[in-house]
Amino acid sequence: MTKQNDVVLKVKDLQTHFFTENHVVKAVDGVDFEVKRGETLGIVGESGSGKSITSLSVMQLVPDPPGKIIGGEINFKGENLLNKKEEQMRKIRGNEISMIFQEPMTSLNPVYTVGEQIAEAIRIHQKLKKKDAFNKAVEMLELVGIPSPRERAKQEPHQLSGGMRQRVMIAMALACEPELLIADEPTTALDVTIQAQILDLLNKLQDEFGTAVVMITHDLGVVAETCDKVAVMYAGKVVEYTDADSLFEAPKHPYTQGLLRSIPRLDIEQDELEPIKGSVPNPKDQLNGCRFAPRCPVARDICHNKLPELKDLEGETRVRCWQYTDEWDESDNASSPKAGDTTEGKDVVAK
Repeated sequence: MTKQNDVVLKVKDLQTHFFTENHVVKAVDGVDFEVKRGETLGIVGESGSGKSITSLSVMQLVPDPPGKIIGGEINFKGENLLNKKEEQMRKIRGNEISMIFQEPMTSLNPVYTVGEQIAEAIRIHQKLKKKDAFNKAVEMLELVGIPSPRERAKQEPHQLSGGMRQRVMIAMALACEPELLIADEPTTALDVTIQAQILDLLNKLQDEFGTAVVMITHDLGVVAETCDKVAVMYAGKVVEYTDADSLFEAPKHPYTQGLLRSIPRLDIEQDELEPIKGSVPNPKDQLNGCRFAPRCPVARDICHNKLPELKDLEGETRVRCWQYTDEWDESDNASSPKAGDTTEGKDVVAK
């Protein structure tokens, strides 16, 4: 697929916090990324890393209260969405930016037919007559591979299988040909065969429409299948940002390396899978240093006491880790190997 260089979405220092009676939870804490036209960016990480809140922040659908975007920029086609009023955002959502949620049964209205629901989105944004909008809804159902689309359009969500409902959500999201599509775990509730069909469908539709896609997932298999660039998130921060090939061939951050060691690989020999020890920190806890330090096998004192910046490495790779700074050699345990010296690349994954 030919990629164009124009940036559709550029997020800078995004901060989304949740305010409770006794705590401030920094769900998204200074996130940066961008996605270009025709490109797919994967945002990956464990549950609780801030992936979904990041996507809801872009759509400005964070529940307020208790959540609030307190800083940063969300630049869509050069305009900061945080400066838009709610009325302006309603015109953008579903028209220029669409979102596919992970559980279609909670997103589709159970008492309306799927054709009516797709047609409603089309009527709102494209000002078509009811009959014309319904006919376009049928065309979209056919486009996403639903057999007998006109008959299916007259059915309610509960009459369709999980894979069919997810195709309906994709048809609805793409009905107005948005420039940006956010897919939040779009294959989580589906079996492996249907997952592959949905991912293949998204790739084909992206080729056809040239849509920029943000793929939210915890599944590195989905990343390998669909993504051009990847932002790895941990505890509200991006810890590694790189292209998909580099992520699998030469992961830099110890968290990324741990994720890859914990999944089966077909291209290398693995005696056993190695889980990441510990758990994601409680978002209410205020950590001074690297968020991953309590679980990191190579952490030093500086990691526990001081937060590293996102550092530029070769190519477009950026990593938030002290191992790639001059301060690492000056810290304690200086005899420990750098991640970039002897443990990067496929050796990391095979270790």
